[in-house]
Order: sequence, then C-alpha cells, then structure tokens
Amino acid sequence: MTSKESASAPLFFSLPPLPRLLSLGHDLLTSDLQSLSQMGNLLKVLTCTELEQGPNFFLDFENAQPTEGEREVWNQVNAVLQDSENILLGLQAYKGAGQEIRDAIQNPNDFTLQERAWNSVCPLVIKLKRFYSFSLRLEEALQSLLECLTCPLLTPTQHLEREQALAKQFAEILHFTLRFDELKMRIPAIQNDFSYYRRTISRNRINNMNLDIEKEVNNEMANRMSLFYAEATPMLKTLSNATTNFVTENKSLPLENTTDCLSTMASVCKVMLETPEYSSRFSSEDTLLFCMRVMVGVIILYDHVHPNGAFNKSSKIDMKGCIKVLKEQPVDIVEGLLNALRFTTKHLNDESTPKNIRAMLQ
Repeated sequence: MTSKESASAPLFFSLPPLPRLLSLGHDLLTSDLQSLSQMGNLLKVLTCTELEQGPNFFLDFENAQPTEGEREVWNQVNAVLQDSENILLGLQAYKGAGQEIRDAIQNPNDFTLQERAWNSVCPLVIKLKRFYSFSLRLEEALQSLLECLTCPLLTPTQHLEREQALAKQFAEILHFTLRFDELKMRIPAIQNDFSYYRRTISRNRINNMNLDIEKEVNNEMANRMSLFYAEATPMLKTLSNATTNFVTENKSLPLENTTDCLSTMASVCKVMLETPEYSSRFSSEDTLLFCMRVMVGVIILYDHVHPNGAFNKSSKIDMKGCIKVLKEQPVDIVEGLLNALRFTTKHLNDESTPKNIRAMLQ
C-alpha cells in the first residue's frame, strides 16, 4: 500500500461519543482515587505511628529489674535515688525561721534577737545546700540514663521495652522532681530564709565577724543556690537544662534520638493510663499517679528540648490525649500537674499551639 493509499484508508476503530468519553474518564478517575485511598489506608495500617496508637507494650514501673547489661549504670543511678526519699522528707519538714527573722528585723538593736534569728537560719541554709547538691547528682544521673536510652543501636521503643529497669529509673527521677517542686512551691519560707541569710552574712562580713558557715556555703555556692531557689520549679529547671546540655554536648547524636525517647515515654504512660488491661496490672493505685507525673515530666522536657516544642501540630506527643487523661482524674490529684504544663513549659503560648489545646489548659 502506497503512502497515498494509507492516508485515505478508513480507520478500523472510532472514538465513542463525547458524553460517553467523559463518563468513561469519570469512572476511571473515581476508580483510581478509590485505589489510592485504599492504598493510603493500607499504608497507614502498615506504618501505624506511635502517635496514633501508642507503643503497644507494658512498662513495668513496679517490678522492673536490671539485666546484666543495665547493671553498671543502674547501680550508679540507684545510689542517687536511694537518697531521694530523705530529701523529700527533709523538704516536707521544712518549717522556716519566719518568726525569728521578723523579730530580728523589727528590733535591729536587740542582739539576742539577732543571734536567735541567725542561729535559726544557719541550719536551714545547710539543709538547703543539701537539696541543691542533690539536684547536681540528679542531673548527672539523668544524663547517664539518657546516654543509654538514646544510643543509636536501638529505637526509643526498643530501648524502653528492653531496658525497663533504666526506663523505670528515668521515670523515678521525673516522679521525684515533680514531687519536690510541688512541695517547694508551697514553702515561701525557703526564699525568705535564704534572702535573710545572704543579707546578714554580707553585713557580718563587713563587720569582720567570724562566719564558720562560710566554710559550708561560700559566696559562690550562695550565688548558685540563690539562682536555683529563685525558680518556681527548681528541680524541673535543672532536668530541663541537663537534657538540653546533653543534646548540645552530643552533637553526633541526632536530636530525634532524644526527643523520640521522651515522646515514646509520654505515649507509653498515656496508653497505660487509658487502657484498663494495662492499668489493672498495677498492684498499687499510687502507680497511676506515678505514671501521670512521669508523663507530664517527659512532656516538659520534650517541650524544652525540641525546637518546635510539645504543643505544635508536628509534635510526636498526643497532647490532646495526654491532657484528656489528666482531666479525667480528680481535680485535687492532677491540678499540680496541669499547672506544671501551664507554667513550666516553654511553647504553650506560641502562635503555633492549636487553640483547642490551649483552651484545654485554661
């Protein structure tokens, strides 16, 4: 067949009418969209994120025991945690020297009253130094645990699931921290006593008086203690700084290793609190409050360490779910924890924080 014949030859197929063609196109497009939707749902199931459903394992906060691999770090941290209850008891028993200080201020020429106030304040300052020194030990313990729980060989979920004794110690540090700060906020005498001590020691130093207490609390120590107790939540501030410093000092470690560890811990606590089959496994009701404190503690650390914070839509912490879990508890139990989220987080009032999340905390 010549090219001329080919050009004039009739075609062996014809296009359908335009309405039918449009209908076919619509059917094909609908079919493709349904396929894509099904594929998307399948992928969503296959790659189900921890944010949506939470890590599916039980973290035994009551009975976890260290394996041989955890033993060395566990022993170091345990030596610190053994003193935590005594620190709390000491803080709980703190009475302050308010009356003695008032008497001394109102009667500046009465040497007996001056001496009584000074003798009342000095033992309290030694006690405050002990609390402050413990915060430094706690900071080191936290950093040791972070090194173990964020190393790249395992994912955060694998770390927490396999190294439950270390995860439990991490939780115990957070639990202690929130308890300490809750107590400290109810004792305004601490700052009054320490302010009086600093004023008086400066005056007595000018008068060249013998100040034996300066061997215990010198000027540099007094400055550091003053900064510590000026914070509304000093222990939490210490841990936030420790976590931030850990990230800064370990530049070769991806930030996500630390933030994912914190967000996973928050998710584990939330799931255990809201899932009866998990929460029913706790032998003590106190463990529920323990779980709540730990959840709030890791949220606050995450919020301080992650550039966008915990409240942002991109956050790996289900903030709405976490706040909901807290609000389902009796108000007197969780009010302190809700206040911790309100007043000690860094990003709650950012513009990027969803309005519904902010409203939940108002």
